[in-house]
Amino acid sequence: MRAGTGHTVVTKRGPVRGTVADGLRTTLGIPYAAPPFGAGRFRAPRPAEAWDDVRECTGFGAVAPQSAELPGSPVWRPGDEDVLTLNVWAPAGTPEPLPVLFWIHGGAYTFGSSAQPDYDGSALARAGTVVVTCNYRLGFEGFGHVPGFPGNRGLLDQIAALEWVRDNIAAFGGDPDNVTVAGQSAGGGSIASLMSSARADGLFRRAIAHSVPDAFFPPELAERLAREVADAAGVASTADGLLAATPQALVEASDRVVARYAGDPASGHLHYDTVLYGPVLDGVLLTRDPVEAPARDGAAHPVDLLVCHTTEEYWLMHQVGSMPTVTTDDGLARFAADHGLPPALVAAYRALMPGAPVLDVFLALAGDAVFSLPTVRLAEAHARAGAGRTFLSRFDRRRTRPDGSPVRAWHAADVPFAFGTLDATGVDFLTGGPADADDRALSRRMVHAWTAFAAGGDPGWAPLTVPLTPSPADTTARAVHVWDVPGDRTEGAAPAYALWDGVRTAPPSLP
Repeated sequence: MRAGTGHTVVTKRGPVRGTVADGLRTTLGIPYAAPPFGAGRFRAPRPAEAWDDVRECTGFGAVAPQSAELPGSPVWRPGDEDVLTLNVWAPAGTPEPLPVLFWIHGGAYTFGSSAQPDYDGSALARAGTVVVTCNYRLGFEGFGHVPGFPGNRGLLDQIAALEWVRDNIAAFGGDPDNVTVAGQSAGGGSIASLMSSARADGLFRRAIAHSVPDAFFPPELAERLAREVADAAGVASTADGLLAATPQALVEASDRVVARYAGDPASGHLHYDTVLYGPVLDGVLLTRDPVEAPARDGAAHPVDLLVCHTTEEYWLMHQVGSMPTVTTDDGLARFAADHGLPPALVAAYRALMPGAPVLDVFLALAGDAVFSLPTVRLAEAHARAGAGRTFLSRFDRRRTRPDGSPVRAWHAADVPFAFGTLDATGVDFLTGGPADADDRALSRRMVHAWTAFAAGGDPGWAPLTVPLTPSPADTTARAVHVWDVPGDRTEGAAPAYALWDGVRTAPPSLP
């Protein structure tokens, strides 16, 4: 980006100054709530303290407590507390209010931040939107059970950031009455949660959810895991005990608990997907399963929904070593049993993949169970509820490297295409190497679809129509827009999808 000039915007809490360059106004690290530590730790977000002098907002804010170190991204350092910040990219000099695209990052509700290079909002802003990305509390700070304190604090942070957008985005050229929330993985699960929560009602008009995980915790499991983390930190699982533990101590304790589950094949569901935190069905913020019932009865604000999943979700988890390797039939059978899946489903996947190694069958089954099927079911439930139009898509861009190895359409590979950030630091790992002309054309199509959907609710293909009693053979009702190179296509449901009629993975449970 060429060097530019500053630009000051007056928000409700005080003036902020970002940069102007290449036709964009970029304002980074704006506080939308007070630091959630000290007297505010484990509490609902509080308003940021007002300021009078111009606040320089030219760099990203501190990230939430975590142990991850991601390429090109800042890391959390003990003592970093002003973590509830957001960022705004807006075209310079636009006379009319623009649609707003509000991004919630993924990362297993445990790591990540809005400062990741592939979440740069420049391309989407140049396409005609005001882009907002935010940080929120992660891990134990955001989702751990603390007796007497509100749960789902990370979701409450997201709602507070959306309230900031409602109150301030007009000053940046955005339309507060035309907000689209978007997210992938844990961000997609957050979108589903916000859609089903009365607390977020009226804060957005449309939603984009990619690779939604089926990971909504019953309260009993959240309480059990909090006790295990407290034990690992050497404190009591009481409010006083947990408040006495530093954020760093709880991050480190959480990592030890994750390592224990990952190393114990007899530990059930959590052995395969060692995510300790996520939205909790607490009966307060979340009163129902967001995948099964994303639209609230009698909701006053219908929401249009665009969903997407990738074809080979779980191959990424295998590549980065974040899940165990299953290479035997006995291991595959144990995985199915631990997830409440019938043996016939495993046999059907083997039949769909004749001659495939057990590992490939496991990755296909696990990816569908954890991400693909919940995403499609969210779309179908929303379509049946009639609470807004629903659009279904699948990311299937694959290619072969010069050495003959495959480039997978795996988890998160779709994100830099939709953001237009194919050249960002670290993205070549997700996308399998440098982008070619076909990749760039695909990225332009995805950017256009997102911005067109945010502007008027139409990404460019027909909405989903789902009968109240769908048949596995009814592929028309389940038509999918497939993102691919050199061009996109429309298909019926993936062959494996019909195998799941009447089957759902068991919810996360106690080992």
